[in-house]
Amino acid sequence: MTDDQRNDRSVGSGPPERSIPTDRESPVGAPVIRGDESVAGQRARDAVQFDPTDHGSLEDAAEIVRQFAGGATDEDHLYMLRGAAACAALVRGEGSYKTAAERAGDDVTVSFIRKWARVHDLPRSVRKQVALGEIAPTAAKHIARVSGDSRLLLAWATIDGELTVREVRSVASAVNDGTPLEDALADHGVVLGRLELTLSPATYRSLRQHASLENVDPGTIVSRALESSLE
Repeated sequence: MTDDQRNDRSVGSGPPERSIPTDRESPVGAPVIRGDESVAGQRARDAVQFDPTDHGSLEDAAEIVRQFAGGATDEDHLYMLRGAAACAALVRGEGSYKTAAERAGDDVTVSFIRKWARVHDLPRSVRKQVALGEIAPTAAKHIARVSGDSRLLLAWATIDGELTVREVRSVASAVNDGTPLEDALADHGVVLGRLELTLSPATYRSLRQHASLENVDPGTIVSRALESSLE
């Protein structure tokens, strides 16, 4: 079963939706995105895989985490995903955030390990957008703090609402304090579910005709059609 084939029921009042992942399903340390040529190009051939059960691989992971914590990434999204993978593998191999941080070195904190390991645990669909630069890795750290379906919704709202890292952090904190995601986004001027689409003239004409005759908003017809086709 792939990352795109399972998960929780979507939040909201609409009909039940097909399962969508909100957590990683691929093995920890596997370069699923970093090794994807459609995302990483030729760099995919050099993607590092970390094996939490292999001592040598954990040594490599610890070294990369040390470099990562020291800022040796130059804001490169793929390198940052590699650092996140190293953090996650080290946590899995050592058994805790604390021992993982201790193995990585004095300059690596538990908080650093935890935040980036969570980024590695984001679903594939979100990690891909991080690799493509649509979601800043530092924003992904805050998206990863949110659980369940709200995690995915915040990720897509980050892109569609052009949220800054500071705004993503604020929304994530509000949600974890009990504020509904829709309200937390509204505080930053973002309407959850609002997406700008470009249609072909023929489709646009038909959509407007149907919406007028049914006396509904065009978005209602689009949602209805998508709910059916994405089942």
